[in-house]
Amino acid sequence: MSFASETKNELSRIIPEKKCCQLADIAGFMRIGGSIGLAGMGRFKISMSTPNLAVVRHYKQLIKEYFSVDVSIEMGQGSGIEKNNLYTITLGPEENSEQILREVGILMVREGMNSISDEIYDGIIRTKCCRKSFLRGAFLAAGTVSNPEKGYHYEIFTSSERIAKDIRRICNSFTDITAKVVARKRGYGIYIKAREQVRDMLGIMGASNQFFEFDNVMMMKDLMSQTRRENNLDNANIDKALRTAEHQIECIKRIEAYQGLDSLSPKLREAALARLEHPELGIQDLGSIMNPPLSKSGINNRLRRITEIAENLPGGRK
Repeated sequence: MSFASETKNELSRIIPEKKCCQLADIAGFMRIGGSIGLAGMGRFKISMSTPNLAVVRHYKQLIKEYFSVDVSIEMGQGSGIEKNNLYTITLGPEENSEQILREVGILMVREGMNSISDEIYDGIIRTKCCRKSFLRGAFLAAGTVSNPEKGYHYEIFTSSERIAKDIRRICNSFTDITAKVVARKRGYGIYIKAREQVRDMLGIMGASNQFFEFDNVMMMKDLMSQTRRENNLDNANIDKALRTAEHQIECIKRIEAYQGLDSLSPKLREAALARLEHPELGIQDLGSIMNPPLSKSGINNRLRRITEIAENLPGGRK
């Protein structure tokens, strides 16, 4: 099962305690995943479809809880390439469809005539808890979120640009969330790509388990990335130390060839012989085997002096 499906299954188990949040949840799903038709004599029929059985059962229960209307679920076949099962709830005049449309802010009266609103009714989302519920419903209708192991992407799709901008406004009403709208084929996507914001949107909608799963993946990725950086740094330091040791040995051999190591002071000759005998040691370890032991800066100063002497010999770097 995909990460998005698991998220929807978790959200489908949430029944808000407050009536206002129940209505906002229904409104979010109906606004994005519903369609309105005529049932004759100016009456309306509402159809809400989803390929997710857990989701449709959630709204059957929620509609009964809020509107005291018992609806049936019909199963059909989708029109997509995979032709998955499609589950539909239908609300006709006998289920008070017109009253429901008015309560969710879709059916309005303008100039004495019924009118279908093309925007999200502010009365449905006036509180923070209701905005969370509305986003949950919209996500359950047409939302997706990528597996954090593969990438970071949260999106809700709608056919209406006006609704897309309203949903973006709702998302961005939460701290540190910056949703954007992009034109897609046959509609618009409200999307978030910043990983912390995608994770936080899961928490805002109420998907606590998926929130912590997402967070765990983020932390593991960060740990692996940090380990790789440290390994790369260690390897770079080792490579640098080896190159330095090779250059020091070249310098010592140049001095030996042109004037002999006896030309060096006793302290420098001791350091030169130690480097020749232990080419694999780093500066600190090389200093520790001297007699008496030298600090890192002490042995480094001696080797730097040897290098300067060698570079002033014929063939050395000036």
